[in-house]
Amino acid sequence: MSTRHVHHLVILLVMTPWLSNIAAADKPDPQASAKAVEALRDLLTDRNSTAIDLAERIADQPFAKIPLTREDAVSARNALTQHRLSILRKERAAEMDAREIKLDGRTMKFDFKRFGETPKDGRSLYISLHGGGGAPSRVNDRQWENQKRLYELEEGIYVAPRAPTDTWDLWHQAHLDPMLDRLIENMVALEHVNWNRVYVMGYSAGGDGVFQLAPRMADRWAAAAMMAGHPNETSPLGLRNVPFALQVGGQDAAYQRNEQAARWKTELARLHAADPEGYEHFVKIYPDKAHWMDREDAVAIPWMAKHTRDATPKKLVWKQDDVTHDRFYWLGVDESNRKPRSLIQAKIENQTVHLSSPDVKQVTVRLDDRLVDLDQSVTIVCEGIELHRGTLARTIGTLSKTPTGRSDPNLCFPCELTVSLPEPFPQSLVPADTIPRYSAVRCDVPPKIDGKLDDQVWRMIPKTNAFVDLISGESTQHDTQAAITWDDENLYIGFWISEPNVDAKYSNRDDPIYYDNDVEVFIAGQDAYYEFEINALGTLYEAFFVWKDAYQTGDYSSDPQLRMDQPKVQDFNGVGLKHHPRGKRIAFLAYDFPKSRSAVHINGTLNDDSDVDQGWTVELAFPWQEMKPLAMGDGRSLPPKPGDRWRIDLFRFNKYKTSPPSKDSGGWAWGKHTVWDSHIPEIFPIVTFADK
Repeated sequence: MSTRHVHHLVILLVMTPWLSNIAAADKPDPQASAKAVEALRDLLTDRNSTAIDLAERIADQPFAKIPLTREDAVSARNALTQHRLSILRKERAAEMDAREIKLDGRTMKFDFKRFGETPKDGRSLYISLHGGGGAPSRVNDRQWENQKRLYELEEGIYVAPRAPTDTWDLWHQAHLDPMLDRLIENMVALEHVNWNRVYVMGYSAGGDGVFQLAPRMADRWAAAAMMAGHPNETSPLGLRNVPFALQVGGQDAAYQRNEQAARWKTELARLHAADPEGYEHFVKIYPDKAHWMDREDAVAIPWMAKHTRDATPKKLVWKQDDVTHDRFYWLGVDESNRKPRSLIQAKIENQTVHLSSPDVKQVTVRLDDRLVDLDQSVTIVCEGIELHRGTLARTIGTLSKTPTGRSDPNLCFPCELTVSLPEPFPQSLVPADTIPRYSAVRCDVPPKIDGKLDDQVWRMIPKTNAFVDLISGESTQHDTQAAITWDDENLYIGFWISEPNVDAKYSNRDDPIYYDNDVEVFIAGQDAYYEFEINALGTLYEAFFVWKDAYQTGDYSSDPQLRMDQPKVQDFNGVGLKHHPRGKRIAFLAYDFPKSRSAVHINGTLNDDSDVDQGWTVELAFPWQEMKPLAMGDGRSLPPKPGDRWRIDLFRFNKYKTSPPSKDSGGWAWGKHTVWDSHIPEIFPIVTFADK
């Protein structure tokens, strides 16, 4: 299917099961919006309400559903969060005086010191985790006492909590997250801490904890610093928006801390290079230091202090740990989708929210005007499939949900929408277990390329299944099959095309033969693929496509045909699948496969409708040594080694369609694509090369 199949650009109705919301919210009425906020303030005068009671009461109020203006949404959020903080000042004062947090039968003691004057926008907070673990209580108590005086600040509150347990994973466990949330709330309510200037740091086992807590609680931190710890099983992916300092002694070989630090240094650099606006990091491995770094690691404190949290970053990487959460910045999941090790990625571009996840079926998206203009239409897309399009209402009812359990106004949003995600690409189009698989057997004697397919090799090797409709996967009006064989010199492909009236119009190379009846071959490498078309006259059309991300880093321009100054070079964004997850390709439409051979044989009479033909056959040979651009991405062997697997797809396109009620798209293929697009290498059939 050529890039110029204009008549095939159809609306993809097959995708609409996921289009769950096409809606327009009521435009806010300024008077009604203002009255809703006034009614909220009246309700908040009840000083005897707890935060949970208040949220339940608000949800039942008529004003909770009234659409708010942008300004009133901010006012309502401020009123709600200030009211909650006033409740906390009463409820938590004794807890702060006792310097103990008790939750679910566990106690986390803490001690803190104040440094410097209080800035107008609030103090900084440094939570510093002690070492020890897997030892008697007295040992961990000594570690806690040491941590209390380990570091000093220019400005801020330095708080050292005592781990609630004495286990080896004393800073890993699930009870820590709500305790640290509560500690942060207390410090904001009673010590004037700035929500956006909260930092976590730790030494030894405390450093182990920072490895765990920094990514899984990323939306709380302005930055994090790990000293002399071990990451265990945790992933750095969740650190996309948390500047991360990592310091270890080069001689600290216990638990391979030094080796793990070097690995994380490499991985963080790789992540930052791929995403320059994320994964900011500072890594220092002291070559002559062992486990104790003589307080030189204190350089992390001024480094962290330079950073302020962005509570609404427009790109998120949510990698759950074994301790899971139901929300992360402006995303949320319900209990059934709260899965250990699951991954959700999201980004906002203008008014569009892009989501992807290989693991999660539903995601809640929370928005306000810091992220998008809620007075305009918002689109939510997953894997190129539109899940929502329309405006969204700001309401007090939605605002009141998020402060409960976490008072942070920066993570309080006036609108939310839960969307169901399609299967991850490419399973969203074709399940992996339905993609055709074929064993291409090596031939001892190569076929003669005359189009007749009467060589012994074609009689001996298996044919593919009969081609099916490209979109529906249903059987077709006429039979089409193919076969593939190979030797050390060439890849050979044969087509058997049943056709009662063989015809063809276009006779010049690179004519638009896709307007004739034709057959097509697509051969994919990791970062590029080749397209071949032929009609019954033997006229050829060819093109070569390189993914843009690979062209920028590869050596494709060393091939004269793949230079950007060649004729007929253009960007290509697919035919039906217009938002391929990998992005755009560069199409080289003047490309000719060097030294390839092709032939057609007609079993009947060409362009004569007075008789009935049997059809036509096609025979092709593509030299392996001319496939170097296809092999460039992964260095695959040319010719293949037995057992190697390639993605190769075969098609037949017709200028006619079977009469209704048949669902004939006019395109037939080796395997179903679900969409009108042959340019999706991820769902090409898998061909395994075999000796016999």
